[in-house]
Amino acid sequence: MQVAAGSDGIQKLLAAEAEAQRIVGDARKAKADRLRQAKAEAEKEIGAYRAEREGAYQKKISEGSTGSQANFQRLQSETGLAVQKIQADVKAKKSEVLDMLMGYVGSVKF
Repeated sequence: MQVAAGSDGIQKLLAAEAEAQRIVGDARKAKADRLRQAKAEAEKEIGAYRAEREGAYQKKISEGSTGSQANFQRLQSETGLAVQKIQADVKAKKSEVLDMLMGYVGSVKF
């Protein structure tokens, strides 16, 4: 009877060990599944964030090019006005400068 009782105890230990291995295996599988799910969710969030930032970047680029175009037009307008002012000054003082030069050329002293 003791042999049967001893082998019954061994059988119980083997069954308990098999049950423990099954529990550990299930826990490892569940952990791996959770890890895969977390990675998938993280990739999804990263993709959404990347798309959001790319959109903001493209918007900034388009605003910057519009701003650059506006700056270019403003500078072109200011330059045109400055050139017109210089030309008007030249026209206004042309005869005065010409008379002064003719006076110097005509009054050569030796």
